[in-house]
Amino acid sequence: MSSLSRELVFLILQFLEEEKFKEAVHRLEQESGFYFNIKYFEEKVHAGDWDEVEKYLSGYTKVDDNRYSMKIFFEIRKQKYLEALDRQDKAKAVEILVNDLKVFSTFNEDLYKEITQLLTLTNFRENEQLSKYGDTKTARSIMLVELKKLIEANPLLREKLVFPSLKSSRLRTLINQSLNWQHQLCKNPRPNPDIKTLFADHSCTPPNGAIIPTPVHLPPAAVTKPIAYTSLGAHGSFLPTAATANANALAGWMANVAASSSVQAGVVSASSLAGPPNQVSFLKRPATPSATLGMTEYQSADHEQLMKRLRTAQPVDEVTYQTLRQQVSWSVEDLPRMVAFTMHQGSTVTSMEFHPSHQTLLLVGSINGEIMLWEVRLHEKLTSKPLKIWDMSTCSLSFQASFVKDAPMSVNRVRWSPDGNIIGIAFNKHLIHLYAYTAPNDLRQQLEIDAHVGGVNDLAFAHPNKQLCVVTCGDDKLIKVWDLTGQKLYNFEGHEAPVYSICPHQKENIQFIFSTAIDGKIKAWLYDNMGSRVDYAAPGHGCTTMLYSADGSRLFSCGTSKEGDSFLVEWNESEGAVKKTYAGFRKKSTGVAQFDTTQNHFLAVGEENQIKFWDMDNINIVTSTDADGGLPIFPRLRFNKEGNLLAVATSDNGIKILANAAGLRTLRVTEAPSFEASKSSIEPTAIKMPSSSAIANASSVNCKVEKSSPVRPSSFLVNQNGIDPVGQSLEKPRSLDDVTDKMKPWQLTEIVDAAQCRLVTMPDSADASNKVARLLYTNSGVGIVALGSNGIQRLWKWARNEQNPTGKATANVIPQHWQPNSGLLMTNDVTGVNLEEAVPCIALSKNDSYAMSACGGKISLFNMMTFKVMTTFMSPPPASTFLAFHPQDNNIIAIGMEDSTIHIYNVRVDAVKSKLRGHQKRISGLAFSTHLKILVSSAADAHICIWSIDSWEKRKRVPLELPGKAPTGDTRVQFHSDQIRLLVSHETQLALYDASKMEQICQWLPQDNLLAPISYASYSCNSQLVYASFFNGNIGVFDADTLKLRCRIAPSVYLLPPSVSNGNEGAYPLTLAAHPQEQNQFAVGLTDGSIKVIEPSESEGKWGISPPDDN
Repeated sequence: MSSLSRELVFLILQFLEEEKFKEAVHRLEQESGFYFNIKYFEEKVHAGDWDEVEKYLSGYTKVDDNRYSMKIFFEIRKQKYLEALDRQDKAKAVEILVNDLKVFSTFNEDLYKEITQLLTLTNFRENEQLSKYGDTKTARSIMLVELKKLIEANPLLREKLVFPSLKSSRLRTLINQSLNWQHQLCKNPRPNPDIKTLFADHSCTPPNGAIIPTPVHLPPAAVTKPIAYTSLGAHGSFLPTAATANANALAGWMANVAASSSVQAGVVSASSLAGPPNQVSFLKRPATPSATLGMTEYQSADHEQLMKRLRTAQPVDEVTYQTLRQQVSWSVEDLPRMVAFTMHQGSTVTSMEFHPSHQTLLLVGSINGEIMLWEVRLHEKLTSKPLKIWDMSTCSLSFQASFVKDAPMSVNRVRWSPDGNIIGIAFNKHLIHLYAYTAPNDLRQQLEIDAHVGGVNDLAFAHPNKQLCVVTCGDDKLIKVWDLTGQKLYNFEGHEAPVYSICPHQKENIQFIFSTAIDGKIKAWLYDNMGSRVDYAAPGHGCTTMLYSADGSRLFSCGTSKEGDSFLVEWNESEGAVKKTYAGFRKKSTGVAQFDTTQNHFLAVGEENQIKFWDMDNINIVTSTDADGGLPIFPRLRFNKEGNLLAVATSDNGIKILANAAGLRTLRVTEAPSFEASKSSIEPTAIKMPSSSAIANASSVNCKVEKSSPVRPSSFLVNQNGIDPVGQSLEKPRSLDDVTDKMKPWQLTEIVDAAQCRLVTMPDSADASNKVARLLYTNSGVGIVALGSNGIQRLWKWARNEQNPTGKATANVIPQHWQPNSGLLMTNDVTGVNLEEAVPCIALSKNDSYAMSACGGKISLFNMMTFKVMTTFMSPPPASTFLAFHPQDNNIIAIGMEDSTIHIYNVRVDAVKSKLRGHQKRISGLAFSTHLKILVSSAADAHICIWSIDSWEKRKRVPLELPGKAPTGDTRVQFHSDQIRLLVSHETQLALYDASKMEQICQWLPQDNLLAPISYASYSCNSQLVYASFFNGNIGVFDADTLKLRCRIAPSVYLLPPSVSNGNEGAYPLTLAAHPQEQNQFAVGLTDGSIKVIEPSESEGKWGISPPDDN
């Protein structure tokens, strides 16, 4: 339905409301689905009119549309069922169970069984979860609060809760204006015309003589009911989003699925009020059921029928509620516009892409068929691969013929896989190549595919069915999907012209592909070989590229028509229409405009020999740069992931690296002249000198050169995940010397005074009788959870305010010791437990809703909002000593035991599915790698075991390496973010292993000021640093690639002298946790019960400098 038709419905709704046609109002609301009247919905819920509640709701959503809708229908039907039970109307309850609640058994059979069992109870309040159910009226009110939250979070409803702000009787006013216009057109207008009908145009009866026309007003008698001008505009001040519509704009993403589907195709008319019914948006409704009350995410053969329409939603296990996007301040200085330097490629650049995590690793493809890997920070080519056919005999005869007689092959596209471990190259003739990226200068041939007849125009990686695949498109008008063995999985036909680009994407667990052809046609495909779901024309009807913002919430496209006009637009996914068209293109040229997005905020397009920048929320161009000249008409460009660097191809076969102030620090420019050259293009505000206090603090740092580790680690220029620790640092601009710190001899940074860093102590945390045994940040980064040696869990949260606008944990603000109004404590069952010998353990669900912990007794599952114990399980003996959620299924828990076994426990069926045996002493560490499909365990026997997570069979058992003797004592394990490297910590050492082979990469042994045993160690959030605490109170910060010490934090920084610490001598950190988003923040839990959050000083911004390889 067009935008005007939609507005007409709102005008009719207002008219019906003003005329008191109450039933008609709500029927039109429901049938049109444009406005959800929450007040009416509340009235019907309070009245218990469940049939009307569901009928009204069905106009907007169905049970299986998304997890919010499913939860809404479930709560309504559950309440209806409970009320029947409360009335002792068992027959009605059985009817509701069979007809209404049965549908949910598909998604959670155990929950359905539990609901069914309520029939056997005299009073369903005997069930523990329903013990607080009050009277019917109260229960409906409580449920309504939950329903309103779900409605406000539901993407199908949240934009329909506000009625447009209209003047009273707007429809009557428009009719009056029309009649006035008709009266003006009368040949013989009369002064007081008598309007008796609206069914025909007005005209006055010819009188004797000319009469001046007078305004026409529709009389109140035109309707039979009394007029009551009660505007619906009072419902809110926000206008609903409407897609911009014109004769050529699209107002819907048409679906065209199997005949069994209820989705119907329609033709959009944007130029008239009338529009056809049954128009369905392709990207409109998600369907992932809530995991609340045990309802888990699903994937079935009927998946498509349950997910006819998609829309953005948060991929979480339990229901979360939509909040307004926080407005982040920005300036033009955030854009990388300063030319740092130019690199010479040697051949025309045809494609570029930065590594997904290593900010300065750039992959480049050229017109001569060669690919190169650049370490931008060092201005250095790490490796190159010239064009070579790996096995001509496997290629088609048509390719062999074209290869011999035609022009040389060129690269059309280069891509990194999402994990950065594979490189994909698409050539302009038939082939794609895949290389395994194993080290900075090591690309290994992995796969060659004769993929298309003609050119392969684009290549991308996707994860259909959780399997990494390659998607390609070509001149043969086809889109193909390949697995990593070269087997073709899907073949999509439907385009009538060569396919120009592809854009695979995922909304929740629904995967699809957008494709664009050179004739401007855009199509969308699900992985099912059932044809295109979308068929429409892009603006300009020319070659177009589609990209999502980094967070996947916004869709953009950019292209150039055959006439040379360029277009940059944002799409409204819910309406399937162009939401925003960006202005600023002037020059008509041959070629295709290239674009990229960054920081979820900016768009950049190469056009008119320059780079133009837009704020995503503003159609007008923000700024532009010609990068000191030398750019082609349509320069190719690519941001790095942080958005602080921009690579731009030049006309003379080079690549210019543009940077903002943070990008310049990332590059760590080594030659003073080159820095001076770039400095001239930096505005005076871009680099700030440190304050005098910062300089004073810096001067108090004691520095010394670190000795070499007794076990020499393997050197890596960058890690396998490709992240450069300095490139990731978020320090503020300091002096010019800091940018050229590589020229100075490296020195270990030592923090010996609290003034040299930022520090905050958790309030109410100190308790000498309750050591901090385990410490976790919440996954959202807004709080800290501590488990004490007495079995009590505590939570601290940071508030969102002017001092802390993000609400994240910070050392700048004192957090709140958080407790529910009930005053409950999260207390583990310690009945009969010797707390001196107990080993506390804890794990947190992915969305922070639940915590699972134990302290020598049964394992307790706590609700993190109410602190209530949801359930307990696994009574000792043996006692649990380590807990870990399966990363892909929150219902599966790996439990390390005191008797050296590992239990694989299924929460849903309350049963141990497997029992793993391989250690000799208690389990002290568990870590999953989904990439390698293994579980790694460590124990107090100082051995590491590898288990398959498919069969739970033991693959390998490896002892820790230590010269002279075999170590004993607790060993802990943690995977690097690449899911391959493994950090192993023991009181005698830190070690890195390649878990795919369980070979040691490097090792660090206590030395110098860090001679004491290690108490705990952890990767930073981005796996670029390793934090380690020691029994003497020292804390070391290590480079994660080499385990070289870069910073020491002395105990004098955060520990009170014994004379002022209640006589508790020898307090030291027992445990440590790294912030999940801030790489330079960590927290330590001490033996005196206190907890400290520590960050570098704002002037420094990071923990020292990474030692050079030759130090």
